[in-house]
Amino acid sequence: MILFDLKSLGKIEEAVFLERPNRFKAICKKGNEIITCHVADSGRLKEIFIKGRQVFVIKNNPDMKTDYKIIAINVDGEIVLLNTSLYSKIGEEAIKKGVLGFIPDKIKKEVQFGNSRIDYLINENILVELKGSNLLIENKCLFPDAPTERGARHLEELIEAKKQGYKAIILFMAVRKCNCFYPYKQVDEKFFNTFFKALQNGVEFKGFKIEIDKNFNVILKENIKICE
Repeated sequence: MILFDLKSLGKIEEAVFLERPNRFKAICKKGNEIITCHVADSGRLKEIFIKGRQVFVIKNNPDMKTDYKIIAINVDGEIVLLNTSLYSKIGEEAIKKGVLGFIPDKIKKEVQFGNSRIDYLINENILVELKGSNLLIENKCLFPDAPTERGARHLEELIEAKKQGYKAIILFMAVRKCNCFYPYKQVDEKFFNTFFKALQNGVEFKGFKIEIDKNFNVILKENIKICE
């Protein structure tokens, strides 16, 4: 089931990753040309950004600081989505396709709740926060790959929403071929503890996988659970 066509963003070109001088910029080689590329994912991505790997890029607008933006990367034959700015749209399409266990009547995006903006308000009474995981270790998709105060705060907001009578859901999107999801305690113990606190307080977990096919379609795959 197709959720999104990456080709709708523009012409996808191939390049080779060389280095990442800062969180939001990568240096790549396209043919004989050295290009600068915007990196939307601010995570560490140490396991993904390895020199010599094939990346897929789209040319930026002339007024941007970088020449191109990275959309995806080839990790040992697996095309991995790297543009986190697409997560919200892909998550919305997955929700429309029933990954929450039902087909919603109404979806609002970026809804203010407490001190945060929660990703989705479904049918006026269900708050859903989406997180994407591209870190794969031992067939597990882990999150986060860098400390995230914001991530823990969103979980606290979902706990409060549940207390106020909302249904609250943590929705995880795995962009790798993994068997299950787990919060990465070694990277962010606060997020780890808050994640399980949320579950204990009635916040639900839902998870699903996506893959990118050879035509750059984002495909909805099977649901995933929390690792035992």
